[in-house]
Amino acid sequence: MTVHQLEYFLYEKPRDHVARITINRPEVRNAINTPAHKEWSDLLDEAEADDDVWVVVVTGIGNQAFCAGRDLKYLSAMRRASAEAQAEDAELMAAVTRLIERFNYSKPLIARVNGIALGGGFEVVLACDLVVAADHVEFGLPEPRRGIYAGGGGVHRLPRQLPLKLAMEYLLTSRTMTATRAMELGLVNDVVPYDQLDEAVDGLIDDILLGAPLSIRATKQSAMMGLDRPLPEAFHDRYPAVAEMAASEDALEGPLAFAEKRTPDWKGR
Repeated sequence: MTVHQLEYFLYEKPRDHVARITINRPEVRNAINTPAHKEWSDLLDEAEADDDVWVVVVTGIGNQAFCAGRDLKYLSAMRRASAEAQAEDAELMAAVTRLIERFNYSKPLIARVNGIALGGGFEVVLACDLVVAADHVEFGLPEPRRGIYAGGGGVHRLPRQLPLKLAMEYLLTSRTMTATRAMELGLVNDVVPYDQLDEAVDGLIDDILLGAPLSIRATKQSAMMGLDRPLPEAFHDRYPAVAEMAASEDALEGPLAFAEKRTPDWKGR
């Protein structure tokens, strides 16, 4: 396994068809500044474009923090910086399509939540398809207590994933929730001791990889694009990933492997 160490992240392929992106800023509890946002976006683009990557895992270094959100010390420094430095930072931020803003990411995203997920860190969790959390983790959106708001998706995703009154409680009070509570509310798929985190994530990946990768992407795209549409419209709409799946070699391989009583040999094409 080769690990590529960048300035703010680690990028690796720990097993076939899986990419793992690890926030590597333990000194600030894996908080994200603008250059780190750019690096993260580039890594997501790399995984998206790699045909050999079928599943993407997002996590943080260590066991203390998944991501503590926006690097507020950096943000404060930028607000005191020169107009030129502020303009450069704003220009860089405008060019970044962050994970929390990616509405059409084609491949399954799994959040491996190794530590606290606050602010933007929780927003990233809400943006992922599947979530496995260590049992010591806490989630929260403390932005109002910092004079800002959860504008990276939290104010919109949380009310769509929880009953409205519960979502508003967490948004307005900035209270945190335990990993167990998050699983009770349906925000987390599994909660395990930290030393079992990789095993639990691998279990999800094992089951995903039993399916054809283009079928998985077609399933994700049609499910997500159909969410906000009336059922008849969602049912009869055309989804590009479904058309790509139907024309693929794997669409022939699946029924053939079933008829021949063998394991399919997926090609991803």
